[in-house]
Amino acid sequence: MTDKYFTKLNLRCHLKAPENYSKQLKAALHEENVYKLSQDVIGKHPNEIHNCYVVFISNPSRTIPLWRQRAGKDEDKLVIWDYHVIFLYHPEPEKCLVYDLDSELPFPTYVHKYITETFRTDHILKPDYFRYFRVVAATEFLKEFASDRRHMKRSDGTWIKPPPNYSAIKTTASDHNLEDYIQMDTSKRARSGIKLDTVCAEVL
Repeated sequence: MTDKYFTKLNLRCHLKAPENYSKQLKAALHEENVYKLSQDVIGKHPNEIHNCYVVFISNPSRTIPLWRQRAGKDEDKLVIWDYHVIFLYHPEPEKCLVYDLDSELPFPTYVHKYITETFRTDHILKPDYFRYFRVVAATEFLKEFASDRRHMKRSDGTWIKPPPNYSAIKTTASDHNLEDYIQMDTSKRARSGIKLDTVCAEVL
């Protein structure tokens, strides 16, 4: 898996969200939501798939605070995820769209608004809550990602929540490599994750 980090992306046209897409996939997993969205782009906007990116968000302690999440219970809709995954697309050089099926923000949302309302700032957080980012080209993600959904099961093998009604995603090379995408331990490999301030400097 080759990481692709935020750069000044130059994308051309607007990618519209499929009608009722959030309703279709609301029960799926973060990574599988994005996988299905990437497949939808291949089918409906094949010339634009090379302009799309999958963004994994996590940290070594697996505690990332995100606001404006549908699963949030308080007024700010704060959730502490172990990891999260979003879809990234630039309609113009100076604009960027974020697709997050777990967010209560519009689908999609411009990156300026998404970062401000979802991530806020690391300056108010302890280091264990800093958000790190791994960005992978959607074409690569579709070719290489695999998950047998083991993280959705309890120790006795029963499901924590009912899985999606389609087969688990696998490739000829792997049945499960989700951990390779989530891992953000910078002590194991240089630049295995980007901090929020770097993302803001590159994108905003």
